[in-house]
Order: sequence, then structure tokens, then C-alpha cells
Amino acid sequence: MTNDTTAPPPPASPMTGPHSAQPDVVPLIDIGINLGHDSYDVDRDAVIARAKAVGVVQMIVTGATTAGSRHAIELARSRPGELFATAGVHPHHATELTPDALSELAELTRQAEVVAVGECGLDYCRDFSPRAAQQAAFHRQLELAAHLRKPVFLHQRDAHEDFLAILREHRKNLSAGVAHCFTGSGPELAAYLELGLAIGITGWICDERRGAHLLPLMRAIPADRLLLETDGPYLLPRDLRPKPPSRRNEPVYLPHIARIVADARGEQLEALALSSTAAARNLFGLPSASAAPPQAPGRGHSD
Repeated sequence: MTNDTTAPPPPASPMTGPHSAQPDVVPLIDIGINLGHDSYDVDRDAVIARAKAVGVVQMIVTGATTAGSRHAIELARSRPGELFATAGVHPHHATELTPDALSELAELTRQAEVVAVGECGLDYCRDFSPRAAQQAAFHRQLELAAHLRKPVFLHQRDAHEDFLAILREHRKNLSAGVAHCFTGSGPELAAYLELGLAIGITGWICDERRGAHLLPLMRAIPADRLLLETDGPYLLPRDLRPKPPSRRNEPVYLPHIARIVADARGEQLEALALSSTAAARNLFGLPSASAAPPQAPGRGHSD
């Protein structure tokens, strides 16, 4: 990503988000936030507090390497019932998935805080890892998810046909999955829905240059398979007004993304919040926020 992800000044009002009119607070789940990213190191607790203040009641911290997955698990353990983790190796890092790393990943994915295997998949946009290595790493992680009966957290860029072929090979053994940060076409959406995948929508939909094609597709996604995510610190919604002081994205902006999606579906924000939150809890096996266990004294700080 090319975004400037340096930490911004604190928002003017944590109840409204830094750059929006005050909305009603509705419960939302950010199913994909790279909360272990170093841009959050200086104010991670404040980022979480701002998110909670606007109704983001739970978040799933993305693991994209073995080290990043360990960090995601540590963060989830620091805030039980509020933060959860994925564990996986992103296609950019596919060459790092050696036999030893795969054994470590298998152990990480067994942890109770891990609610999905991934971020895994294929990325032919940048080809940071050779395509053969990406495909091999994808196969191994799908096999791991099938063995554990955990859902998969999926990534695809410019690799739809190979991605679909590999998924079809494994689909009968997989319990569930989500096409994280979906940015594709109508036919791609139809193919993923046919496979029974959930669909994750990010602030990409707020970009009139790249994401406008997503707006008419929103009505095609069943309510029980439509999930919301920021993918912070990346993909800051482009249409925020006034413009934020930094390009670092964070979960405080999830209600803004939800409003755009709700409008595209012809729904009230509250209805979308309820359905997407229920869908996230069903897919990942999350407890209700009210059922979250209390934090032990001294926990809740990740730095």
C-alpha cells in the first residue's frame, strides 16, 4: 500500500469520528483490521477506544505472517471478547511458508483466540512471491483450515481464475470463508457467492475512482453473508469530509463505510448493522459483546 499510515492527531470528537456528523451509535464488527501494524504502536489503546465510542464492539485482528499472527493473538488475549485474531501467511509472504513455518502456523491456528485461517490466497497484482509459491502456500492453508474446521480469511488480487480453481478443489472440506476486501466484478461476486463465501466490504467502496462499480453489487449480497471491515491502516475512505489529517485508516471510520453500504442496498443503517454483526458472529463463532469475559486487572494494554 502507498497510503501514509502515520498516526493522525486525536479525533475532535470520539463519539462521532473525527470527520463526520454525529451518527446514531449502532453495533458493528470490524472483521479485518491490521491492528498489529506499527503505525498503531503510538496510540493503539486510543484507536480501540475511538472505535468503541462509535459502536465498533468487536474487531478481528489480521495475521499476515507467522510473526504478525503471533502479535494478533497477543492483542486478542489482551482484550478477551473484544479482539480476536486470524493466523495465516499472506501471498506476498508465500516464500516464507517453509515446512518449519507451516508447523508453527498450525500451532498458532489452534489457539482459541484465532477465529479464522489466513489472510491467505493469491496476489498477482504485485507478485511479491512467485505464483507457484503463492499457490502452494494457499493449498497448505486451506488444508489447515479444513483440518481445524475453522473458516478461511481470503485475499485475491488479479488472480481470480486460479484463486477460484484452488478454492473449488478444497471447498467441500472447508467449513466457511470470507472474500476479504472484495473489490471485484459482478461475475466474480456471483462465483464467490455460489461457493458459499461471505463477502467483506471495505472503504474501497467509498472511492469514486476505483470502487463505484461496487455500489450496484451490494443488493446482490445476501444479508447473512455481508460483512464490514476497514482493513486499516490501509484503504482510508476517500470521501471523508473534511479530509483527515493523515491517510492512516482506523476502525472509527467503520460506521461511515456502513452508511455507504446501507445506502447502496436501500437499507437503514441500523438494519445493516444488525445483519452484518449477526453474520460476523455466525461465521467466526464470536460471542455477543455483552457476553465478553471481563478483563483481568492490568490487561487491555497492548504496548
